[in-house]
Amino acid sequence: MSEEAKWYVVHTYSGYENKVATNLETIVENRKLEDWIFDIKVPTEKVTEIKDNKKREVERKIFPGYVLVKMIMTDDSWYVVRNVHGVTGFVGPSSSKPVPLTDSEVEALGVEKHTVEVGYKAGDNVKIIDGPLEGFIGVVESIDMAKGSVQVMISMFGRETPVELEFDQVETV
Repeated sequence: MSEEAKWYVVHTYSGYENKVATNLETIVENRKLEDWIFDIKVPTEKVTEIKDNKKREVERKIFPGYVLVKMIMTDDSWYVVRNVHGVTGFVGPSSSKPVPLTDSEVEALGVEKHTVEVGYKAGDNVKIIDGPLEGFIGVVESIDMAKGSVQVMISMFGRETPVELEFDQVETV
């Protein structure tokens, strides 16, 4: 398949997000559209609410009235999604084809989780294998999964110096 699946934002009636997602999943399964429509998400977040002096975890929609759909845009796939009960249309200019989210928007929304596993932890000795400090050996101070960086303490000019590096710039010794 030459076309690549992209994420599109679908506007729904308020409160219909989960119903639209469920209906669309059913249609994809029944009509065997898995080659065109790959994923359907209603972005939510866990929030702690305090009501009547009681804490409770609730799941809240991040974008009420919207559903994210990963699909290959064709006239047929557009028609299927557009005609699900509760869908009012795709987000984008109404006169032209729907506009997919950019890779940076998808990353910022956290729609697709990219998990990174590193083979080292705080206190481990690592060797810097890329960048201007290549060849230096240091000790991992901390790892920041959100930023994709590792803080390493290296000895430079007789002083302990902290440096921040990307995960792939270091390896265990």
